[in-house]
Order: sequence, then C-alpha cells, then structure tokens
Amino acid sequence: MYTIKEVADKMDVSEHTLRFWAKSGFFPLVKRNKNNIRMFSEDDLGWVKIVKCLRASGTDNKSIKRYIDLCIIGDTTIPERYEIIRATKEKAKQQMQEIQQQMDLLNYKEKYYKNLIKNNLNDNFNPINKIELDKEAV
Repeated sequence: MYTIKEVADKMDVSEHTLRFWAKSGFFPLVKRNKNNIRMFSEDDLGWVKIVKCLRASGTDNKSIKRYIDLCIIGDTTIPERYEIIRATKEKAKQQMQEIQQQMDLLNYKEKYYKNLIKNNLNDNFNPINKIELDKEAV
C-alpha cells in the first residue's frame, strides 16, 4: 500500500493533483487507513496511470469521470470505453504530429545557428538585422 506522497513520487504526479483527482472520483477503490489517510494499492496505481494518460492527452475531467464510471459499471460498457480510448488515441496522434513539426523546426534552427557560429556569420533572417541593413543603405 502506498500513501499519496509515495504515489506522487512513483507516478511523477504532484500530491495536489492526486488529491484533486481523488476528490473528483477518479480512484473509486482507494481505501483509507485508521488515520483517514488514502492508501493506494497496486491496482489503484493502474487507475492513476490511465487517468494520467488521459489527462496528458487532453481529456477533460468530465470525460475521465465518465470512463471511470463505465469501468465501475462493468463489461457491458466496453464498447463505450473503447470509443473513449480510440478518440483519445486520435487526439494523441494529432499532438504527436504537432510536436514532430515543432521538432523539425527546432532541428532546422539548431543547424542554422550552429552554422552561423561555426562560420562567424550574421543572422540575415533576424528582423533586427534587416532593420540595421536598411539603416545602412540610407
């Protein structure tokens, strides 16, 4: 069994976030000890993992709660849970494409600046430098 602090460390989520998620009903099976402290089991860590994944993919709390509720209802809800996961996966794929475009631009700029440094060149694409060139031309 794990305390909130231990789960936070283990799952790389803040204690505050875990408490908020718990109050939101995302961990329906978490027990409390005699001191009323939440104690997470290994199975509860699975709930934390899926909630963290859904949140990181941009799923709103209402949809996460719906997913959790469907899990509690049981196997008759598998088709609806499948759709939630499928839609989340599509959103994550779009995010990956956007990140790849960002990485491509960053890789280009890194090479560009490395070349400027290596060859002691000016940055002719910097708008400030263009203003300076325009001033010199006058």
